[in-house]
Amino acid sequence: MSSESTALVMTGSKKRRIKDLLMKYGVTTGGSLVLVALLLIFFYLLYVVKPLFHGASIAPLSTVQVPASDRTAWLGSEEQNEIGFRFGDQGQVSFFALKAGNGFSAGQLIARQQLAGSISSVARSHGDEEVIAYGRADGRVEILRPGFAVSYPNDTRVIVPELKHPFGDEPMQIDPQGKPLRLLALEAGSDKMVAAALTEDGRGVMTVLSGEQNFLSGEVEWSSNNYTIPTLPRHVDQMLMTPNLRTLFLREGNRLSVYDISKPDDITLRNVLEINAQGGNVTKVALLSGASSLLVGNDNGVVSQWFEVAKGGKREFTHIRDFAASGPVSELAVETHRKGFVATTSKGTVDFFHTTGETRLLSEQLDTRDLNGVALSPRNNLLLVEQGSGIRAFTVDNAHPEVTWSALWHEVWYEGYPEPQFVWQSTSASNDFEPKLSLVPLAFGTLKASFYAMLFAVPLGVAGAVYTAYFMSPGLRKVVKPTVEIMAALPTVILGFLAGLWLAPLVEDNLPGVVLLLVVLPLGMLLTAMAWQTLPERMRQRVPEGWQAILLVPVLILIGWGAFGLSPLLETLFFHGDTRIWLTNEAGVKFDQRNSLVVGIAMGFAVIPTIFSIAEDAVFSVPKHLTLGSLALGATPWQTLSRVVILTASPGIFSAVMIGLGRAVGETMIVLMATGNTPIMDFSMFQGLRTLAANIAVEMPESEVGSSHYRVLFLAAFVLFVFTFVFNTLAEFIRQRLREKYSSL
Repeated sequence: MSSESTALVMTGSKKRRIKDLLMKYGVTTGGSLVLVALLLIFFYLLYVVKPLFHGASIAPLSTVQVPASDRTAWLGSEEQNEIGFRFGDQGQVSFFALKAGNGFSAGQLIARQQLAGSISSVARSHGDEEVIAYGRADGRVEILRPGFAVSYPNDTRVIVPELKHPFGDEPMQIDPQGKPLRLLALEAGSDKMVAAALTEDGRGVMTVLSGEQNFLSGEVEWSSNNYTIPTLPRHVDQMLMTPNLRTLFLREGNRLSVYDISKPDDITLRNVLEINAQGGNVTKVALLSGASSLLVGNDNGVVSQWFEVAKGGKREFTHIRDFAASGPVSELAVETHRKGFVATTSKGTVDFFHTTGETRLLSEQLDTRDLNGVALSPRNNLLLVEQGSGIRAFTVDNAHPEVTWSALWHEVWYEGYPEPQFVWQSTSASNDFEPKLSLVPLAFGTLKASFYAMLFAVPLGVAGAVYTAYFMSPGLRKVVKPTVEIMAALPTVILGFLAGLWLAPLVEDNLPGVVLLLVVLPLGMLLTAMAWQTLPERMRQRVPEGWQAILLVPVLILIGWGAFGLSPLLETLFFHGDTRIWLTNEAGVKFDQRNSLVVGIAMGFAVIPTIFSIAEDAVFSVPKHLTLGSLALGATPWQTLSRVVILTASPGIFSAVMIGLGRAVGETMIVLMATGNTPIMDFSMFQGLRTLAANIAVEMPESEVGSSHYRVLFLAAFVLFVFTFVFNTLAEFIRQRLREKYSSL
């Protein structure tokens, strides 16, 4: 070899080595970047989700010395937690600064006022219109609420506290006989107020105050009507009224009487309940936010939750769950617009609970003395506790109390539900709505959609791949394989659009034909194959080898046309002319137009190209010497296929199925448009569903950034990420085992 030729060979070898190194490092870098991207996604999801599981905590903010000779009737603060207030049960009203600013130092007493007249009782409302009422010795009631006038002199924000009379400056007459009011309960709305009282001589009276705006003056004119409450308990310890002005509760020791006051002229006693916990006596009863639930504190440290449950055609208050406080319960304070509450004990501890999550979030020892009063701010981020003559303020960090492992993955007995259930219902029009954030219906819907999609796609995809790679002629394969693979490029939003607007109505209108098609189509193919085998050999040889499948196309079209043509006749003969009504009324099967059957067909259509392409490559890549050797030893083509080709290609076929499953689990647009998005747990193919991916797509644009709803959606994404990771890891493990097992063939 000449020196010039040797130099050319060396130059070519050097270029190849450079190219090999570049490809090696390029592929390594690309793979590493993919892993880094996956890890970044994983840790970002954890970063967003992690605050959901932070426990509650409190930190001291300020202390105010408020000289008072009475017990606290109402403790609270304004929206920004800058000014607090205290209403005593003998009419002493105090305003104090919780933070430095607004011309005051933290803990400074701003104003004090003593209401005039003899006070016999006091009560506060719990609805959106928070007021406090003082019962007088002459049977009248003075209704007040704290006000905070905000002004900006010299661009400086100034808050001035004041007392307001929302229903007029003059006290309202509750008892026409003018007797002292011993106990009092009231609730107020924007145009209506109801006050119920127990007089000193044991009578029950109620006044309904209705307001109507004057058309000319624009002022609200109030009119009142007085009523009598019948069949009162002998010794009433506590009175409560629901903000919807429909129910009144009277507690006598451990016994609770429930009155229906929705019709004031026909007040009736609905029920009498024993509400004490086993081994305890009732110390305090409070209404949870929304007033659908009763909280019952006991001297043995148990706090019980009760709400109405439908039983035998009527609704009855039922004991639902218990919470364990750190000692005998002395006071209960509920959160605003959330289902949490705080319990103080005679041991000086404060316990935070959340009813939906069924958990105690925090237990803090504040003092060894009994606590006189406790309250939470309107935003639930400030805790006020009265101890002796001092009021202590604590900042509260409790952003996501409703999200617990129990609320996410266990059955929860929600307010008004007949039994514990898995429910996803994240939002409502009401501020007092109880969030239902169970991920179980969404995970179930994801697996259900994937199951029906794979049930449709795996037989067609794998069987088509095997036939195309093993039996089909090379010329026909060159057409079929690219055509099926091009289907994978079809946008899923188009498939979802067609499934929701064309396929779903088509299935509903021709349901007998669809069911008939699923049965007759395989039988028709088998009969056609049997008929083909009975034909003379000369006729069969006219069709080129590997092209016989083309003969099935007109047969399939004919069977499909016949099945849909017979659908109206079958519907008339067997289903009284309407299959949907027959399923609902006769068979007891609910039918939704956008159901799992439609999703299975549409999503299976999207998954088939992936399964087909990978499985076909696996079967086609089986070494030819294995096939030829098997045939040479006398095996039939079917024996060779089942005992050599399929076994050798099984790792690739399994990978195709698992990749198709991962594709189905993560699918969004088809399930978003073709399922109805109903988060229910029903395995019926005629019912809808909601998947994790579709739920994220639907609700993420509406969620408030940083809210519990927002972070739970990220948790759903994390669960979806874990699903795909587990499936892919399992698939890789099984694929490696199959490869090791059949690599010796």
